[in-house]
Amino acid sequence: MTLDATIIGAFMQRRRLFSRLSRAAALIAWQQLFAPGARAQGDAMGEAAWRASEDVFTLGVASGEPRHDSVVLWTRLAPRPLETGGGMPPRAVEVTWDVAEDAEFGRIVRSGIAVAGPDSAHSVHVEVPDLRPDQVYFYRFRAGGQLSPTGRTRTAPHPLQSPQRLRVAMASCQHFEYGHFTGHREIAQADVDLVLFMGDYIYETPVASRQRVRRHARRFVHFNLDEYRIHHASYKLDADLRASHAAHPWLMIWDDHEVFNDYAGDFNRDVTNREDFLRVRTAAYRAYFEHLPISPNRAPVGPRMAMQARFQWGDLADFWLLDGRQFRSHPVCRNTWHSLRRGNLLWDCAEVNTSERTVLGLDQEAWLAQGLAGSMGQWKFVVQPTQISPSAIHTRLGPLLYADCWDAFPAARERLLEAIAQPRVPDVVCLGGDVHRHVAARLRRHPGDPASPVIASEITVTSMTSPGLSELLTGWMMSSNPDIVHARSDQRGYAILDITPERIDCEFRGMPHPALPKSQLRTQARCVIERGVAGPRKVLA
Repeated sequence: MTLDATIIGAFMQRRRLFSRLSRAAALIAWQQLFAPGARAQGDAMGEAAWRASEDVFTLGVASGEPRHDSVVLWTRLAPRPLETGGGMPPRAVEVTWDVAEDAEFGRIVRSGIAVAGPDSAHSVHVEVPDLRPDQVYFYRFRAGGQLSPTGRTRTAPHPLQSPQRLRVAMASCQHFEYGHFTGHREIAQADVDLVLFMGDYIYETPVASRQRVRRHARRFVHFNLDEYRIHHASYKLDADLRASHAAHPWLMIWDDHEVFNDYAGDFNRDVTNREDFLRVRTAAYRAYFEHLPISPNRAPVGPRMAMQARFQWGDLADFWLLDGRQFRSHPVCRNTWHSLRRGNLLWDCAEVNTSERTVLGLDQEAWLAQGLAGSMGQWKFVVQPTQISPSAIHTRLGPLLYADCWDAFPAARERLLEAIAQPRVPDVVCLGGDVHRHVAARLRRHPGDPASPVIASEITVTSMTSPGLSELLTGWMMSSNPDIVHARSDQRGYAILDITPERIDCEFRGMPHPALPKSQLRTQARCVIERGVAGPRKVLA
């Protein structure tokens, strides 16, 4: 099918209007909902009025969303993070921040005072302006007479610059109880410019005792704001995760477990009342924002949050961060004989072919298509939560589909691939997570058709801790889908993309399941994507 320019124009006109309104609404929400009574510094307690007797920076520091002239800094004050309220007084307090060109803070270039209030869990989000492009910076916070750990961040090159290299670490799916964040320890020490997190930052589901490697200090029971806040805090108490955040700026997308397993838009199979589920989603989105380095311009408004965004790294790379959950169509064939495992697996389900079904929503689809068509970036990265290439297992009864993947949205995948297949959109690489396996694959204009041209490359990262398929099933999946160049499900880890104008080198790092504190990561495989040649090539098994 062909994208209609008139339809796209109408979508984008509406999208721009909604975007302006959403940014304004987010700023109002940040001022009125998250910090009532603290809109002026005079309403907040300064250091002279409030001195903390316990460490208030237990959850560390983080940075994210680097642009050529700005970066977002984050922290949250929580001397007792596993208690409701975090052990903070029920008042807003002042937090001082500094940005310097050196780790000793001898050359401070920006500083200011932020307000951390109880309605935002005493979190701080500072979008630091007027920074130099392509520059490493160091940052810190002060509050209650205490100094935070030092964080390291950097800005992106100017869009008109032509950087010769970008190194990106990709990670995904980090269930706390299934293993340790050993991969983050290595990422913290790695020579990378940026961390891309592909979703499932937390998991709301517990692990059976026989599979549990470690236990949350406080079990997640109720799906309300206090519980989500404590759950996020329990993750941040992991020293390796804090180190990874402090060492590099992050770009982030979400998937389902940040809210509820397999949710789609306003639907969840376990919270069947729509209004009840939207209350859960509101709490989850708010806690997610409060604990991560996301711009205050994108603060959630009720059950909605603007997650899609575009970031540039000079003219070397464009990144489109996509939201694959908030606008997703509801599941199909859940309660019929066409489904297995509560609808997680589908076969012979005609409803999946409905043209209206979408993963991204029509507005986001059009926004991406227009962005790709107008991009001058040498490499174009489509960052979304899961595997796009076919992964169905072929059986005598027909293909068996994973219902939460793009296989169950063939019309939406066709629209995505049509946008990529346009003549002015070369060198597209789709990035994903979710499926708990390392994957490198060719993307064809018509998936599964060997006569159809290869138009893009795909790299999907395995989980940090969460278990994957058996290698037997993975082998069956690969034999059913010959465009998968590499796949392995039995190891946990992350991936590194070494991006230059000529090529992308992908290194899949892995360790045995479960991930333990002394586990050693090794190179599982290497793949190369060459400029002007769609599809990855495996160079090391």
